[in-house]
Amino acid sequence: MNEKHKGIFKFGPPHIIVFSFFIVILIGTFLLNLPIASKSGESIGFIDAMFTATSAVCVTGLVVVNTYFHWTLFGKIIILLLIQIGGLGFMSLFTIILVFLGKRITLKGRILIQESFNLATFKGIVMFLKKIIRVTFIIEGIGAVILSLRFVPEYGVKGGIFRGIFHSISAFCNAGFDILGSNSLIPYSTDYIINITIMLLIILGGLGFTVLIDINNYIRYKINKFRKNKTKLFVMSLHSKLALTVTAILILLGMVLTFIIEYNNPKTLANLRFDQKLLVSLFQSVTLRTAGFDAIGQADLNYGSKFLAIILMAIGGSPGGTAGGIKTVTIGVLVLAVISVIRGKDSIIAFKKTISISTIQKSLAIIIMMMTLIFTATIILTMTEKGIGIQFDFIDILYEVSSALGTVGLSTGITSSLSFVGKIVIILCMFIGRLGPITIILALSFRKRSKKNVIHYPEEKVIVG
Repeated sequence: MNEKHKGIFKFGPPHIIVFSFFIVILIGTFLLNLPIASKSGESIGFIDAMFTATSAVCVTGLVVVNTYFHWTLFGKIIILLLIQIGGLGFMSLFTIILVFLGKRITLKGRILIQESFNLATFKGIVMFLKKIIRVTFIIEGIGAVILSLRFVPEYGVKGGIFRGIFHSISAFCNAGFDILGSNSLIPYSTDYIINITIMLLIILGGLGFTVLIDINNYIRYKINKFRKNKTKLFVMSLHSKLALTVTAILILLGMVLTFIIEYNNPKTLANLRFDQKLLVSLFQSVTLRTAGFDAIGQADLNYGSKFLAIILMAIGGSPGGTAGGIKTVTIGVLVLAVISVIRGKDSIIAFKKTISISTIQKSLAIIIMMMTLIFTATIILTMTEKGIGIQFDFIDILYEVSSALGTVGLSTGITSSLSFVGKIVIILCMFIGRLGPITIILALSFRKRSKKNVIHYPEEKVIVG
């Protein structure tokens, strides 16, 4: 085989990332398909086991069977491990294990981790991974302690601690799996301790590891400055500033609109006190950041709230973390581009920094690909789910697809009733949503990234708008 053909079939970082996630899903499918994983003592079936494994590894939370009632302790532990692996990334965990074993991380390994977290450089990648693991376990540990203290009086010591650990990991990884029964967190919708803890875990996990490390460094810088210790000047990155700003705006906007739309809905907020309505509205807005916990029944929402949820789920969380979707920074960049056009500016400025044209191009590519995927998957499901004896509303199908691609995990209740083809479509949506459409396309192309253009053609204006 000549050099030209060798290059075509050479595996690069995108292929390895996709392949590693696929292998973990297959292993999870095998384990969850074992009779020991189901309380009935019977195998759940390959397709349902794969659906659950994909949902766990892709930290989505859509389920075809109730997690609490169907799975044994073995099954629940497998799901929890898949969530943790999916949240941190298999290659990240594998690299950290190699580091602890004293093995040297190759240049290719560093580039692979850089691709996994969309980092600008692979310098200091090992230290970055160590910080990720440390920050993750500290946050999950604190969350587990708080939730355990709340659950122990109700479920006993073992049951309370396990629920605390399970829901802390599930919330921080934005997975949305719960083991509280048939109504998720709805019975605890007015419990301030559980709601605030879960929301903080969701927000921190959805911000992305780069932002979390920036926040950690900023806090340390402020503490040292307050103590008048010598410290280097720390400036938060533009990425972190955009992620924090857009996240705050979306959460506040989602809360206010949900509160207004659902205020008099007897099935959701109407029967709650004013402060409880605010709490539930806030939780609904936060869980749409790709988390997937239910504080109110999604099927009971008004059409306006469902449509709002679809938009927020499609946007998703921030890059470089456990979240899926178009991503907050992507939306932020495009909004800034629109503002610059309105103002007649030639450059796009944010926090006194200029955003490159290549970033705008990538943002546009991501949003167009995600919209195309949502459109395509929705059309397919409207055709495949007609002849199964249950007529789904179009908005419920669109809700399900947006939830899967945004790796949110919220559903209006149609997941378990999907046909075989419908489940395959949602599995693919969850997989693409977790890894990102660009990574999938690069992996499927089996070719190296294109070199920069060396030939420049003359410009010519076209009419738009």
